[in-house]
Amino acid sequence: MRPLQISPETAVKLSEKLGVPLEHLMHMPQHILLQKLAELAKEEAGKQDGDEGTKS
Repeated sequence: MRPLQISPETAVKLSEKLGVPLEHLMHMPQHILLQKLAELAKEEAGKQDGDEGTKS
């Protein structure tokens, strides 16, 4: 399996956001990475919706 074709900067940012070691991220199957990114986006969207509801 080839490592993901992403820039080093992107890899570092994704590793930090997902809480996954960089080495694991680079060898993670693409479909699993996409699933984790979808989960992260859903969490962040939920946080933003909650923040907007508290503003007056």
